[in-house]
Amino acid sequence: MQKNDIFQVEIMDIGVDGEGIGKYEGITFFIKDAVVGDLVEAKITKLKKNYGYARVEKIIKPSSDRVELKCSIAKRCGGCQIQQVSYQRQLKFKEDKVKNNLIRIGKFTKEEIESVFEPIVGMDDPFRYRNKAQYPVGMDKEGNIVTGFYAQRSHDIISIENNDCKLGITENAKILDLVKEYMQENSIKPYNENTKKGLVRHILIRKGFDTNQIMVCLIINGDILPKQEKLIEKLKGIQGMTSISINKNKENTNVILGKETVVIWGESYIKDFITLNEVNRDKTGRISFQRTDKKVGYQISAQSFFQVNPQQTEKLYSLALDYAGLKGEESVWDLYCGIGTISLFLANKAKNVYGVEIVEQAIEDAKRNAKLNNINNAKFFVGKAEDVISQFYQKNNIDGDNTSKQSIDTSVDEEMMKPDIIVVDPPRKGCDNLCLDTILNMAPPKIVYVSCDSATLARDLRYLCEGGYELKKVCPVDQFAQTTHVETVVLLTRVN
Repeated sequence: MQKNDIFQVEIMDIGVDGEGIGKYEGITFFIKDAVVGDLVEAKITKLKKNYGYARVEKIIKPSSDRVELKCSIAKRCGGCQIQQVSYQRQLKFKEDKVKNNLIRIGKFTKEEIESVFEPIVGMDDPFRYRNKAQYPVGMDKEGNIVTGFYAQRSHDIISIENNDCKLGITENAKILDLVKEYMQENSIKPYNENTKKGLVRHILIRKGFDTNQIMVCLIINGDILPKQEKLIEKLKGIQGMTSISINKNKENTNVILGKETVVIWGESYIKDFITLNEVNRDKTGRISFQRTDKKVGYQISAQSFFQVNPQQTEKLYSLALDYAGLKGEESVWDLYCGIGTISLFLANKAKNVYGVEIVEQAIEDAKRNAKLNNINNAKFFVGKAEDVISQFYQKNNIDGDNTSKQSIDTSVDEEMMKPDIIVVDPPRKGCDNLCLDTILNMAPPKIVYVSCDSATLARDLRYLCEGGYELKKVCPVDQFAQTTHVETVVLLTRVN
Protein backbone atom coordinates (compact mmCIF):
# COMPACT_ATOMS: atom_id res chain seq x y z
CA MET A 1 0.00 0.00 0.00
CA GLN A 2 1.08 3.59 -0.60
CA LYS A 3 -0.11 7.17 -0.35
CA ASN A 4 -3.30 7.97 -2.32
CA ASP A 5 -4.39 4.31 -2.44
CA ILE A 6 -8.12 3.84 -1.89
CA PHE A 7 -9.50 0.99 0.22
CA GLN A 8 -12.65 -0.14 2.02
CA VAL A 9 -12.63 -0.45 5.80
CA GLU A 10 -15.08 -0.80 8.69
CA ILE A 11 -14.56 1.67 11.53
CA MET A 12 -14.14 -0.26 14.77
CA ASP A 13 -13.01 2.37 17.27
CA ILE A 14 -12.57 6.09 17.86
CA GLY A 15 -9.26 7.88 18.58
CA VAL A 16 -8.48 10.51 21.21
CA ASP A 17 -8.94 13.28 18.64
CA GLY A 18 -12.27 11.90 17.42
CA GLU A 19 -10.95 10.20 14.30
CA GLY A 20 -12.30 6.81 13.26
CA ILE A 21 -10.01 3.79 13.60
CA GLY A 22 -10.04 0.79 11.28
CA LYS A 23 -7.65 -2.00 10.24
CA TYR A 24 -6.79 -2.98 6.68
CA GLU A 25 -4.16 -5.59 5.73
CA GLY A 26 -2.76 -5.51 9.25
CA ILE A 27 -2.30 -1.73 9.26
CA THR A 28 -4.19 0.52 11.69
CA PHE A 29 -5.64 3.59 9.99
CA PHE A 30 -6.79 6.80 11.65
CA ILE A 31 -9.52 8.21 9.42
CA LYS A 32 -10.79 11.77 9.86
CA ASP A 33 -14.59 12.29 9.83
CA ALA A 34 -15.28 8.54 10.11
CA VAL A 35 -17.67 7.27 12.80
CA VAL A 36 -17.59 3.97 14.70
CA GLY A 37 -19.77 1.53 12.75
CA ASP A 38 -19.23 3.21 9.36
CA LEU A 39 -18.18 1.18 6.33
CA VAL A 40 -16.18 3.66 4.26
CA GLU A 41 -14.04 4.05 1.20
CA ALA A 42 -10.91 5.86 2.38
CA LYS A 43 -7.88 7.44 0.71
CA ILE A 44 -4.44 7.18 2.32
CA THR A 45 -2.90 10.57 3.15
CA LYS A 46 0.15 9.34 5.12
CA LEU A 47 1.60 5.86 5.62
CA LYS A 48 4.00 4.57 8.27
CA LYS A 49 5.22 1.01 8.93
CA ASN A 50 2.36 -0.19 11.12
CA TYR A 51 -0.16 2.63 10.90
CA GLY A 52 -1.42 5.30 8.57
CA TYR A 53 -3.77 8.24 8.11
CA ALA A 54 -6.62 8.50 5.63
CA ARG A 55 -9.67 10.56 4.83
CA VAL A 56 -13.18 9.46 3.95
CA GLU A 57 -13.83 9.44 0.20
CA LYS A 58 -17.23 7.76 0.33
CA ILE A 59 -19.54 6.40 3.02
CA ILE A 60 -20.67 2.99 1.81
CA LYS A 61 -22.79 2.14 4.85
CA PRO A 62 -23.29 4.79 7.55
CA SER A 63 -23.10 4.01 11.25
CA SER A 64 -26.22 4.17 13.39
CA ASP A 65 -24.29 6.81 15.39
CA ARG A 66 -23.74 9.05 12.36
CA VAL A 67 -25.90 12.21 12.21
CA GLU A 68 -26.36 14.92 9.62
CA LEU A 69 -24.04 17.89 10.00
CA LYS A 70 -25.68 21.16 11.04
CA CYS A 71 -22.78 23.19 9.63
CA SER A 72 -21.69 23.09 5.98
CA ILE A 73 -18.00 23.71 6.79
CA ALA A 74 -17.69 21.38 9.79
CA LYS A 75 -15.39 18.98 7.90
CA ARG A 76 -12.94 21.75 7.00
CA CYS A 77 -13.15 23.94 10.10
CA GLY A 78 -11.01 23.04 13.11
CA GLY A 79 -13.75 23.90 15.62
CA CYS A 80 -16.07 20.85 15.61
CA GLN A 81 -14.14 17.60 15.35
CA ILE A 82 -17.06 15.22 16.05
CA GLN A 83 -20.22 17.01 14.93
CA GLN A 84 -21.01 14.06 12.68
CA VAL A 85 -21.34 11.80 15.75
CA SER A 86 -24.63 11.50 17.66
CA TYR A 87 -24.55 13.38 20.96
CA GLN A 88 -25.03 10.27 23.09
CA ARG A 89 -22.05 8.64 21.34
CA GLN A 90 -20.03 11.83 21.91
CA LEU A 91 -20.69 11.54 25.65
CA LYS A 92 -19.67 7.86 25.63
CA PHE A 93 -16.46 8.78 23.78
CA LYS A 94 -15.61 11.41 26.40
CA GLU A 95 -16.30 9.08 29.32
CA ASP A 96 -14.06 6.47 27.72
CA LYS A 97 -11.36 9.06 27.04
CA VAL A 98 -11.19 10.06 30.71
CA LYS A 99 -11.28 6.44 31.93
CA ASN A 100 -8.62 5.29 29.46
CA ASN A 101 -6.25 8.13 30.38
CA LEU A 102 -6.64 7.39 34.08
CA ILE A 103 -5.85 3.72 33.44
CA ARG A 104 -3.11 4.15 30.81
CA ILE A 105 -1.34 7.28 32.12
CA GLY A 106 -2.46 7.34 35.75
CA LYS A 107 -1.82 3.61 36.22
CA PHE A 108 -5.10 3.14 38.10
CA THR A 109 -6.86 -0.19 37.69
CA LYS A 110 -10.12 -0.48 35.81
CA GLU A 111 -11.80 -1.60 39.04
CA GLU A 112 -10.48 1.46 40.91
CA ILE A 113 -11.84 3.83 38.26
CA GLU A 114 -15.22 2.11 37.93
CA SER A 115 -15.76 2.27 41.70
CA VAL A 116 -15.39 6.08 41.86
CA PHE A 117 -16.62 7.12 38.39
CA GLU A 118 -19.83 9.14 38.08
CA PRO A 119 -21.75 9.38 34.77
CA ILE A 120 -20.79 12.28 32.51
CA VAL A 121 -22.82 15.48 32.84
CA GLY A 122 -24.11 16.27 29.35
CA MET A 123 -26.10 19.14 27.81
CA ASP A 124 -29.80 19.41 27.04
CA ASP A 125 -28.99 21.22 23.78
CA PRO A 126 -25.39 20.79 22.56
CA PHE A 127 -25.44 23.82 20.23
CA ARG A 128 -25.42 27.63 20.65
CA TYR A 129 -23.57 27.35 23.96
CA ARG A 130 -20.46 29.52 23.48
CA ASN A 131 -20.49 32.93 25.16
CA LYS A 132 -17.22 33.92 23.49
CA ALA A 133 -15.82 33.71 19.97
CA GLN A 134 -12.58 34.99 18.40
CA TYR A 135 -12.76 35.30 14.62
CA PRO A 136 -9.61 35.79 12.52
CA VAL A 137 -10.02 38.35 9.73
CA GLY A 138 -8.45 37.95 6.29
CA MET A 139 -8.81 38.45 2.56
CA ASP A 140 -9.89 35.85 0.00
CA LYS A 141 -8.43 35.47 -3.50
CA GLU A 142 -11.02 37.86 -4.92
CA GLY A 143 -10.04 40.57 -2.45
CA ASN A 144 -13.11 40.21 -0.24
CA ILE A 145 -12.83 40.51 3.54
CA VAL A 146 -13.58 37.17 5.20
CA THR A 147 -14.08 36.07 8.80
CA GLY A 148 -14.25 32.54 10.09
CA PHE A 149 -12.09 29.99 11.84
CA TYR A 150 -8.73 28.46 11.08
CA ALA A 151 -8.72 25.11 9.34
CA GLN A 152 -7.34 22.31 11.53
CA ARG A 153 -3.57 22.56 12.00
CA SER A 154 -3.24 25.64 9.79
CA HIS A 155 -3.86 29.38 9.65
CA ASP A 156 -6.01 29.17 6.53
CA ILE A 157 -9.27 30.95 7.31
CA ILE A 158 -12.38 28.92 6.53
CA SER A 159 -15.15 31.44 5.89
CA ILE A 160 -18.32 30.64 7.82
CA GLU A 161 -21.52 30.32 5.78
CA ASN A 162 -23.62 33.42 6.54
CA ASN A 163 -21.12 34.15 9.38
CA ASP A 164 -23.18 31.80 11.54
CA CYS A 165 -21.25 29.27 13.63
CA LYS A 166 -23.74 26.84 15.18
CA LEU A 167 -21.85 26.78 18.48
CA GLY A 168 -21.95 30.55 18.92
CA ILE A 169 -24.66 33.07 19.71
CA THR A 170 -26.99 34.18 16.90
CA GLU A 171 -25.85 37.82 17.29
CA ASN A 172 -22.36 36.93 16.03
CA ALA A 173 -23.44 36.86 12.39
CA LYS A 174 -24.90 40.38 12.49
CA ILE A 175 -21.85 41.77 14.32
CA LEU A 176 -19.42 40.24 11.81
CA ASP A 177 -21.46 41.61 8.91
CA LEU A 178 -21.37 45.12 10.39
CA VAL A 179 -17.63 45.04 11.12
CA LYS A 180 -16.85 43.86 7.57
CA GLU A 181 -19.22 46.51 6.19
CA TYR A 182 -17.39 49.19 8.21
CA MET A 183 -13.99 47.95 7.00
CA GLN A 184 -15.06 47.93 3.33
CA GLU A 185 -16.69 51.36 3.48
CA ASN A 186 -13.61 52.91 5.10
CA SER A 187 -10.90 51.00 3.17
CA ILE A 188 -9.56 49.28 6.28
CA LYS A 189 -7.52 46.20 5.46
CA PRO A 190 -7.31 42.97 7.42
CA TYR A 191 -3.94 41.93 8.82
CA ASN A 192 -1.81 39.69 6.60
CA GLU A 193 0.37 37.24 8.54
CA ASN A 194 2.83 36.90 5.66
CA THR A 195 3.43 40.58 4.87
CA LYS A 196 2.79 41.76 8.46
CA LYS A 197 0.68 44.57 6.98
CA GLY A 198 -2.98 45.44 7.41
CA LEU A 199 -4.85 46.49 10.53
CA VAL A 200 -7.63 44.21 11.82
CA ARG A 201 -6.41 40.84 13.07
CA HIS A 202 -9.33 39.35 15.01
CA ILE A 203 -12.85 40.18 16.15
CA LEU A 204 -13.66 39.09 19.70
CA ILE A 205 -17.30 38.84 20.78
CA ARG A 206 -18.58 38.00 24.27
CA LYS A 207 -22.11 37.75 25.63
CA GLY A 208 -23.49 37.44 29.15
CA PHE A 209 -26.12 34.72 28.88
CA ASP A 210 -27.87 35.83 32.06
CA THR A 211 -27.68 39.59 31.40
CA ASN A 212 -27.72 39.58 27.55
CA GLN A 213 -24.90 42.15 27.59
CA ILE A 214 -22.60 42.04 24.55
CA MET A 215 -18.96 43.04 24.09
CA VAL A 216 -17.10 43.57 20.79
CA CYS A 217 -13.34 43.99 20.69
CA LEU A 218 -11.28 44.47 17.51
CA ILE A 219 -7.70 43.26 17.82
CA ILE A 220 -5.59 45.56 15.65
CA ASN A 221 -2.04 45.78 14.36
CA GLY A 222 -1.74 49.43 15.35
CA ASP A 223 -2.63 52.08 17.89
CA ILE A 224 -5.81 53.63 16.49
CA LEU A 225 -8.89 52.53 14.59
CA PRO A 226 -9.63 54.98 11.75
CA LYS A 227 -13.10 56.50 11.77
CA GLN A 228 -14.03 54.46 14.82
CA GLU A 229 -17.15 56.54 15.32
CA LYS A 230 -18.61 54.93 12.19
CA LEU A 231 -18.09 51.46 13.65
CA ILE A 232 -19.62 52.56 16.95
CA GLU A 233 -22.67 53.92 15.14
CA LYS A 234 -23.22 50.56 13.45
CA LEU A 235 -22.69 48.37 16.51
CA LYS A 236 -24.40 50.31 19.29
CA GLY A 237 -27.80 49.65 17.75
CA ILE A 238 -27.50 45.92 18.45
CA GLN A 239 -29.66 44.97 21.41
CA GLY A 240 -27.53 44.34 24.49
CA MET A 241 -24.41 46.10 23.17
CA THR A 242 -22.51 47.21 26.27
CA SER A 243 -18.82 47.46 25.42
CA ILE A 244 -16.86 48.27 22.25
CA SER A 245 -13.08 48.32 22.44
CA ILE A 246 -9.83 47.85 20.55
CA ASN A 247 -6.93 45.68 21.65
CA LYS A 248 -3.45 46.57 20.40
CA ASN A 249 -1.34 43.65 19.19
CA LYS A 250 1.58 44.69 16.97
CA GLU A 251 3.68 41.61 17.72
CA ASN A 252 4.61 38.85 15.29
CA THR A 253 2.85 36.19 17.33
CA ASN A 254 0.10 33.58 17.35
CA VAL A 255 -1.20 35.00 20.63
CA ILE A 256 -4.49 36.70 19.81
CA LEU A 257 -4.71 39.47 22.43
CA GLY A 258 -2.09 42.12 23.10
CA LYS A 259 -1.47 43.66 26.51
CA GLU A 260 -3.41 46.91 26.05
CA THR A 261 -7.17 47.22 25.59
CA VAL A 262 -8.79 50.63 25.00
CA VAL A 263 -12.55 51.15 25.38
CA ILE A 264 -13.96 53.29 22.58
CA TRP A 265 -17.63 53.10 23.63
CA GLY A 266 -19.54 51.94 26.70
CA GLU A 267 -18.12 49.95 29.61
CA SER A 268 -14.79 48.14 29.91
CA TYR A 269 -16.59 44.94 30.84
CA ILE A 270 -19.86 43.04 30.64
CA LYS A 271 -21.59 41.40 33.58
CA ASP A 272 -22.86 37.87 33.88
CA PHE A 273 -24.09 35.57 36.64
CA ILE A 274 -23.58 31.90 37.43
CA THR A 275 -26.29 30.17 39.46
CA LEU A 276 -25.44 27.74 42.24
CA ASN A 277 -27.06 24.32 41.82
CA GLU A 278 -27.96 21.67 44.34
CA VAL A 279 -26.47 18.36 43.21
CA ASN A 280 -28.70 15.27 43.47
CA ARG A 281 -28.04 11.62 42.66
CA ASP A 282 -30.64 8.94 41.94
CA LYS A 283 -30.38 5.26 42.89
CA THR A 284 -28.33 4.51 39.78
CA GLY A 285 -25.86 7.29 40.59
CA ARG A 286 -27.08 9.53 37.78
CA ILE A 287 -26.51 13.20 38.65
CA SER A 288 -29.14 15.90 38.34
CA PHE A 289 -28.98 19.60 39.16
CA GLN A 290 -31.54 21.85 40.80
CA ARG A 291 -30.95 25.57 40.40
CA THR A 292 -31.14 27.69 43.54
CA ASP A 293 -31.90 31.38 43.95
CA LYS A 294 -28.23 32.06 44.76
CA LYS A 295 -26.25 33.71 41.95
CA VAL A 296 -22.64 34.84 41.76
CA GLY A 297 -21.98 37.88 39.55
CA TYR A 298 -18.87 38.59 37.50
CA GLN A 299 -17.45 41.53 35.58
CA ILE A 300 -15.79 40.15 32.46
CA SER A 301 -13.28 42.21 30.48
CA ALA A 302 -11.92 41.47 27.01
CA GLN A 303 -8.87 39.76 28.53
CA SER A 304 -10.62 37.89 31.34
CA PHE A 305 -10.60 34.11 31.39
CA PHE A 306 -14.20 32.98 31.81
CA GLN A 307 -15.59 29.56 30.93
CA VAL A 308 -17.17 29.67 27.45
CA ASN A 309 -20.17 27.48 28.27
CA PRO A 310 -22.20 29.15 31.04
CA GLN A 311 -24.90 26.45 31.11
CA GLN A 312 -22.35 23.75 31.92
CA THR A 313 -20.10 26.00 33.99
CA GLU A 314 -22.73 26.31 36.71
CA LYS A 315 -22.94 22.52 36.78
CA LEU A 316 -19.15 22.13 36.79
CA TYR A 317 -18.63 24.56 39.66
CA SER A 318 -21.66 23.29 41.59
CA LEU A 319 -20.20 19.78 41.30
CA ALA A 320 -16.81 21.04 42.56
CA LEU A 321 -18.63 22.69 45.49
CA ASP A 322 -20.52 19.45 46.15
CA TYR A 323 -17.26 17.47 46.18
CA ALA A 324 -15.72 19.99 48.60
CA GLY A 325 -18.56 19.29 51.05
CA LEU A 326 -18.17 22.62 52.83
CA LYS A 327 -19.88 23.16 56.18
CA GLY A 328 -18.94 26.81 56.79
CA GLU A 329 -15.81 26.51 58.94
CA GLU A 330 -13.27 25.52 56.30
CA SER A 331 -10.15 27.29 55.04
CA VAL A 332 -9.76 26.79 51.26
CA TRP A 333 -7.00 27.55 48.74
CA ASP A 334 -8.13 28.01 45.12
CA LEU A 335 -5.09 27.67 42.86
CA TYR A 336 -5.14 29.05 39.28
CA CYS A 337 -8.23 31.03 40.32
CA GLY A 338 -8.51 33.33 37.27
CA ILE A 339 -11.07 36.08 37.93
CA GLY A 340 -12.34 34.23 40.98
CA THR A 341 -15.02 32.13 39.31
CA ILE A 342 -14.66 29.07 41.55
CA SER A 343 -13.34 31.08 44.54
CA LEU A 344 -16.55 33.05 44.88
CA PHE A 345 -18.65 29.89 44.62
CA LEU A 346 -16.58 28.39 47.46
CA ALA A 347 -16.76 31.57 49.55
CA ASN A 348 -20.53 31.16 49.85
CA LYS A 349 -20.02 28.09 52.04
CA ALA A 350 -16.46 28.33 53.42
CA LYS A 351 -14.98 30.34 56.28
CA ASN A 352 -12.12 31.75 54.19
CA VAL A 353 -10.97 31.32 50.58
CA TYR A 354 -7.53 32.26 49.23
CA GLY A 355 -7.14 32.54 45.46
CA VAL A 356 -3.89 32.56 43.47
CA GLU A 357 -3.41 33.54 39.81
CA ILE A 358 -0.34 34.63 37.84
CA VAL A 359 -2.20 37.20 35.70
CA GLU A 360 -2.34 40.50 37.58
CA GLN A 361 -5.37 41.79 35.69
CA ALA A 362 -7.28 38.60 36.55
CA ILE A 363 -6.61 39.18 40.26
CA GLU A 364 -7.84 42.76 39.97
CA ASP A 365 -10.98 41.35 38.33
CA ALA A 366 -11.31 38.76 41.12
CA LYS A 367 -11.13 41.43 43.83
CA ARG A 368 -13.70 43.54 41.98
CA ASN A 369 -15.97 40.49 41.59
CA ALA A 370 -15.74 39.76 45.32
CA LYS A 371 -16.78 43.33 46.05
CA LEU A 372 -19.59 43.08 43.50
CA ASN A 373 -21.00 40.09 45.39
CA ASN A 374 -20.41 41.55 48.88
CA ILE A 375 -18.04 38.68 49.62
CA ASN A 376 -15.53 39.57 52.35
CA ASN A 377 -14.04 36.15 53.09
CA ALA A 378 -12.06 35.76 49.83
CA LYS A 379 -8.50 37.07 49.46
CA PHE A 380 -6.48 37.00 46.25
CA PHE A 381 -2.74 36.92 45.51
CA VAL A 382 -0.79 37.51 42.31
CA GLY A 383 1.89 34.99 41.40
CA LYS A 384 2.58 31.49 40.19
CA ALA A 385 0.50 29.07 42.24
CA GLU A 386 3.54 26.92 42.99
CA ASP A 387 5.55 29.94 44.20
CA VAL A 388 2.84 31.55 46.32
CA ILE A 389 1.72 28.50 48.29
CA SER A 390 5.28 27.23 48.78
CA GLN A 391 6.29 30.61 50.19
CA PHE A 392 3.29 30.58 52.52
CA TYR A 393 4.17 27.06 53.56
CA GLN A 394 7.72 28.12 54.35
CA LYS A 395 6.30 30.97 56.49
CA ASN A 396 7.89 33.62 54.28
CA ASN A 397 6.26 36.81 53.11
CA ILE A 398 5.35 36.83 49.43
CA ASP A 399 8.16 38.52 47.53
CA GLY A 400 8.35 37.10 44.01
CA ASP A 401 8.75 38.65 40.58
CA ASN A 402 4.98 38.73 40.06
CA THR A 403 3.96 39.72 43.61
CA SER A 404 4.32 42.65 45.92
CA LYS A 405 5.60 42.10 49.47
CA GLN A 406 2.75 41.74 51.91
CA SER A 407 2.76 41.39 55.69
CA ILE A 408 0.62 38.47 56.79
CA ASP A 409 -1.25 38.21 60.05
CA THR A 410 0.22 35.18 61.83
CA SER A 411 -3.17 33.72 62.76
CA VAL A 412 -4.27 33.93 59.15
CA ASP A 413 -0.89 32.57 58.06
CA GLU A 414 -1.38 29.49 60.24
CA GLU A 415 -4.82 28.92 58.72
CA MET A 416 -3.41 29.38 55.24
CA MET A 417 -0.69 26.83 55.86
CA LYS A 418 -3.13 24.19 57.10
CA PRO A 419 -6.11 24.43 54.73
CA ASP A 420 -9.01 22.04 54.95
CA ILE A 421 -9.36 21.89 51.18
CA ILE A 422 -7.22 22.81 48.19
CA VAL A 423 -8.96 23.34 44.85
CA VAL A 424 -6.87 23.35 41.66
CA ASP A 425 -8.05 24.31 38.19
CA PRO A 426 -4.79 24.45 36.20
CA PRO A 427 -4.23 25.15 32.49
CA ARG A 428 -4.00 22.27 30.02
CA LYS A 429 -0.41 21.44 31.02
CA GLY A 430 -1.55 20.52 34.54
CA CYS A 431 0.12 21.36 37.84
CA ASP A 432 3.79 22.16 38.35
CA ASN A 433 5.70 19.58 40.45
CA LEU A 434 6.56 22.23 43.06
CA CYS A 435 2.85 22.97 43.35
CA LEU A 436 2.04 19.28 43.83
CA ASP A 437 4.86 18.84 46.37
CA THR A 438 3.64 21.81 48.40
CA ILE A 439 0.07 20.49 48.33
CA LEU A 440 1.40 17.18 49.68
CA ASN A 441 3.34 19.03 52.39
CA MET A 442 0.27 21.04 53.38
CA ALA A 443 -1.64 17.73 53.50
CA PRO A 444 -5.24 19.05 53.35
CA PRO A 445 -7.90 16.42 54.12
CA LYS A 446 -9.45 17.03 50.67
CA ILE A 447 -8.27 18.07 47.21
CA VAL A 448 -10.73 19.00 44.45
CA TYR A 449 -9.05 18.92 41.02
CA VAL A 450 -10.85 20.53 38.05
CA SER A 451 -9.15 19.64 34.76
CA CYS A 452 -9.51 20.55 31.09
CA ASP A 453 -7.07 17.80 29.99
CA SER A 454 -7.58 14.26 31.24
CA ALA A 455 -4.04 13.20 30.22
CA THR A 456 -2.25 15.70 32.49
CA LEU A 457 -4.96 15.11 35.09
CA ALA A 458 -4.12 11.39 35.13
CA ARG A 459 -0.41 12.15 35.54
CA ASP A 460 -1.03 14.54 38.46
CA LEU A 461 -3.50 12.22 40.18
CA ARG A 462 -0.94 9.42 40.17
CA TYR A 463 1.59 11.78 41.79
CA LEU A 464 -0.88 12.85 44.48
CA CYS A 465 -2.01 9.29 45.19
CA GLU A 466 1.58 8.15 45.60
CA GLY A 467 1.92 11.03 48.10
CA GLY A 468 -0.85 9.80 50.37
CA TYR A 469 -4.21 10.46 48.69
CA GLU A 470 -6.89 8.26 47.19
CA LEU A 471 -9.53 8.84 44.54
CA LYS A 472 -13.05 9.25 45.91
CA LYS A 473 -15.02 10.63 42.97
CA VAL A 474 -14.42 11.33 39.28
CA CYS A 475 -16.98 13.01 37.01
CA PRO A 476 -16.55 14.28 33.43
CA VAL A 477 -18.54 17.38 32.41
CA ASP A 478 -19.19 18.14 28.73
CA GLN A 479 -18.20 21.80 28.43
CA PHE A 480 -17.40 21.59 24.71
CA ALA A 481 -20.07 19.67 22.80
CA GLN A 482 -19.19 18.72 19.18
CA THR A 483 -15.48 18.75 20.08
CA THR A 484 -13.14 16.15 21.58
CA HIS A 485 -12.46 18.23 24.72
CA VAL A 486 -13.88 17.34 28.12
CA GLU A 487 -13.63 18.79 31.63
CA THR A 488 -13.30 16.52 34.66
CA VAL A 489 -13.89 17.09 38.38
CA VAL A 490 -12.08 14.83 40.87
CA LEU A 491 -12.26 14.50 44.65
CA LEU A 492 -9.24 13.10 46.50
CA THR A 493 -9.04 12.48 50.24
CA ARG A 494 -6.03 12.07 52.50
CA VAL A 495 -5.46 8.44 53.46
CA ASN A 496 -3.72 9.20 56.76
